[in-house]
Amino acid sequence: FFPSESGKDYTPTRYLTPFMDMKDRFTVFSNLDHPGVKGGHAAVHAFLSGVLANEAKDRPGRNVSIDQMAADYVGSDTRYSSLQLDIGGAKAIKSWTRISWTRNGVPAPPITDLRQVFDGLFQETSESQKKRLARSNKLNSSILDVVMDDAALLKKRLNPSDLNKLDEYFTSIREVEKRLNMSEEWLHTAKPVVDYKLPDPMPIYFVEKVPLYYDLIKLALQTDSTRVVSYAVSEWDGPSGIEGVDQGYHTLTHHGRDETRLSQLRKVEDFLVESHAEFVRSLDTVQVEGGRSLLDQTMVLSGAGMGNASSHSNVKLPLMLAGGGFKHGEHKVYSSNESLKTPACNLYVSMLQRFGLEVDQFGTSTGTLANFS
Repeated sequence: FFPSESGKDYTPTRYLTPFMDMKDRFTVFSNLDHPGVKGGHAAVHAFLSGVLANEAKDRPGRNVSIDQMAADYVGSDTRYSSLQLDIGGAKAIKSWTRISWTRNGVPAPPITDLRQVFDGLFQETSESQKKRLARSNKLNSSILDVVMDDAALLKKRLNPSDLNKLDEYFTSIREVEKRLNMSEEWLHTAKPVVDYKLPDPMPIYFVEKVPLYYDLIKLALQTDSTRVVSYAVSEWDGPSGIEGVDQGYHTLTHHGRDETRLSQLRKVEDFLVESHAEFVRSLDTVQVEGGRSLLDQTMVLSGAGMGNASSHSNVKLPLMLAGGGFKHGEHKVYSSNESLKTPACNLYVSMLQRFGLEVDQFGTSTGTLANFS
């Protein structure tokens, strides 16, 4: 993944080659990771937060991930403050693959069904369903009112430690209320009409599903149905559809330098990077206001929670950022010296600021990312 040279005049590696026709639209970063985060698979969930869930209890914002931080900022401006997607399928998703976390330290569950994503974005809700949802929202609001009243009485009898726990609980309640109000606000707003249909019957192969997820992500952004999307490739259910690949992605990443597995892994990753490059390229073809492209207005972060899955290493994460109006075109290499390392969360601070948040700290950050704007 990583080029040998730094700066603008680097030689593209195998996995960067599909992007090179738009070299000035993305940046590759070397030696960025999350200080103190280790544990192989058990640490992958910290990819977008920089903080392990079991070490986040006493931190402000717990281990909130960058996408959910941005989603809180968006609020009810869009139908969905964020979308969490995972192609793995419900059976393939493990707890350690959850990459989206709320500020209460709770993993945001991903959607694993393409039809559910499409219907939520573009399928108009029937009147009977709207009435049912409205009744459900009203009932849930009534229950929350009772809970809040009881909690207010309980608050008078608690010690400082228990008060802190209750405050966390109040925060959770307020988030639920916020989501209910958002649902009510958008319940009677017509969904956008798009000239797009999912195939019928739905495909069974991984290689057929990946482009469809990218199609729906682009349409969700293009119609302003959401401004924040996380998308994980954790594994796949059923056959991959890649010729010459007869083992699962997870199994192949634990190759142990076995050439048979490495050969199959290259085929999988060739497909993944080519699909991602095509998605980034497609964003650049969508024109928005002011003569800019959707890519100009969209930050596309891609990478992984392990730098080397075979050895379970969580350092030197492969990270690439495309679009978003940044000055791109380089391979930026930061210090590999342990005492001088730059946290990946510095990049996340720069992204959050570009998104509009007035923040100067996120996760394990020490500031914004140097030499990148």
